[in-house]
Amino acid sequence: MESFGWSEGPTLPVGAKPTMDGECEFVVWAPNCDSAKLCLLPGGEVQVSKSSAQRVPAGSEVRTVEMQRNEFGYFRAEVADVPSGARYVYQLGSAAVECPDPASYFQPEGVHGPSQIVDLCDFAWTDRKWKPPALGQTIFFEVHVGTFTPEGTLDAAAEQLPKLAELGVTTVELMPVAQFPGTRNWGYDGVYPYAVHNSYGGPRALQRFVNAAHGHGLAVALDVVYNHLGPEGNYLGQFGPYFTHKYVTPWGQAINFDGAQSEPVRRFFIDNAIQWVEDYHIDVLRLDAVHGIFDFGAIHFLAELQMRVCETAKRLGREVILVAESDLNDARVLLNSERGGYGIRAQWSDDFHHSLHALLTKETQGYYRDFGQLADLGVALRDGWLYHGQYSAFRRRRHGNSPRGIARSSFVVCAQNHDQVGNRALGERLSHLVGFEAQKLAAGLVLLSPFVPLLFMGEEYGEKSPFLYFTDHGNKDLVEAVRTGRRAEFKEFAWGQAVPDPQDPETFEKSKLRGDKTEQQQILRKLYQQLITFRRENELGTESGWQISEDEDLKILQMMRTRSGIGTMMLFNFSDQTRELRPIPEDEEGSAVEPPWSMAISSSDHAWLGPGRTVFRNAKQQPVLTLAPLAFVVLQKEKAQTSASRKGAAEQTSAPAR
Repeated sequence: MESFGWSEGPTLPVGAKPTMDGECEFVVWAPNCDSAKLCLLPGGEVQVSKSSAQRVPAGSEVRTVEMQRNEFGYFRAEVADVPSGARYVYQLGSAAVECPDPASYFQPEGVHGPSQIVDLCDFAWTDRKWKPPALGQTIFFEVHVGTFTPEGTLDAAAEQLPKLAELGVTTVELMPVAQFPGTRNWGYDGVYPYAVHNSYGGPRALQRFVNAAHGHGLAVALDVVYNHLGPEGNYLGQFGPYFTHKYVTPWGQAINFDGAQSEPVRRFFIDNAIQWVEDYHIDVLRLDAVHGIFDFGAIHFLAELQMRVCETAKRLGREVILVAESDLNDARVLLNSERGGYGIRAQWSDDFHHSLHALLTKETQGYYRDFGQLADLGVALRDGWLYHGQYSAFRRRRHGNSPRGIARSSFVVCAQNHDQVGNRALGERLSHLVGFEAQKLAAGLVLLSPFVPLLFMGEEYGEKSPFLYFTDHGNKDLVEAVRTGRRAEFKEFAWGQAVPDPQDPETFEKSKLRGDKTEQQQILRKLYQQLITFRRENELGTESGWQISEDEDLKILQMMRTRSGIGTMMLFNFSDQTRELRPIPEDEEGSAVEPPWSMAISSSDHAWLGPGRTVFRNAKQQPVLTLAPLAFVVLQKEKAQTSASRKGAAEQTSAPAR
């Protein structure tokens, strides 16, 4: 796809940017207004740039600078000698409506307060030699900054980075940090996409966090929201046509990505993505709910975003990955432009989660009614997702298209994430819903799968605190609307429990991590650590050599892989019965294939507080494996030396063990 030059369209970068000579340039797009003024709050003498004859007198309570408008609705002013950390607002039109900067880097007084100038270029980075892991080698660890530590700040979160590095994950994924109303929120109600939330520590804290993470060998992913803005403190409509009435999202007005005057809107959000890469050294951007991004133009916003970020990364000598969240099961998100796609590198696979969750919990409400068979999980493991055009009972229509042929490293999978936990009435984690053996089974499947694993903070030790939905809105009508909406949202699931009040501070406090305080929690964390080590040492994130099959009657899932002369067999028992299996193929004479398989991991081992180690016993010369309920085992062997052995091993990959 050819390059898109900003010079080809009527767009400019926006925001307040200090320059080398002590000036500060202010640019804002406000085509809805016939005039705009920059209002600098008290803090020292400020004069207009030498290129202008206008001077702002010192000592004024509010010093005002007239901004110059171009034909496309951009207003600009250059101001000299702006005090460090000066705060400002824009005064729009003859009505003199005062609004913060839509491209504000910092809102120290919250969503309704003035913006503050921050020079993002003067941070002393120490990560010059940093290189993030390849996507196939990545393990995401999702974090909500506010509940990850008692302090709920980025600096406090940075103190936990050594523990995450020790666990073995490669990439810390932060839920949205863009400025939202109040101090308690998941982050998806953000209204200043460029500003790091003040209660998290602001922009400097994020730079410190990323720099520290890279120092510990950890990449950083950031969740960004380009499908809507939150309802409180959202002043964009005062400036210009950032929103459209052509489309509707579940969360508010849709962003104007394809209508009249949409070019400056597209640039506003694309420049935001570039800001995270350039000024904060973010390695991965996770794009929230791209099914809420509506663009029927010739070049989809996601395709342009992918291209722009790639161009920026190439210029900086880095690699930056975009990961989408999408419930469309549409391969176009992942296909490259030559195949008619948007070229996004990876996306979350909800079908994997739903298949696994329904098997473990037996839940059939809501969207889980479309899942529940072991074959569902098998298809998701082989293809990337389950629904590729067949009828969905939950949606009452056909759903999805085929992902076949797309690299397995393009799918991010999990047993838990903020959505699937927090969007339950009581925010129950898997540790509340299933027993210890099932938790280990889920860990094994996610971390040993051929996809890119994602863990949700606390999952690695079976955190006991829930993760609830919480807000801190200031508008009483909005507070009541959120309460009503949450209750209505759970009708489809028929959970029946009283929904905790999102606005109650106690709801937020209950969601904070307690830590791995019990022996069982510490043992589970060690198992996660071993699984991650096994995954890394055996390079399970590579594409080749995988064969996956399942036995619906026995509820046994088998994954086989051969690479670099090493055979790996993984058996997962999803039943509540002990199964006797004959997983080892026989040669033509009926004897077990040599060299023998060895036990690498057994989740039922006493070391993992299980009922007992899975063992082999001989039965008519063929080893029999006894697999406990809700247990998994990993077997390995060196490459067989005989042609008969190779033939037997190949036949074994075509059918599950029985």
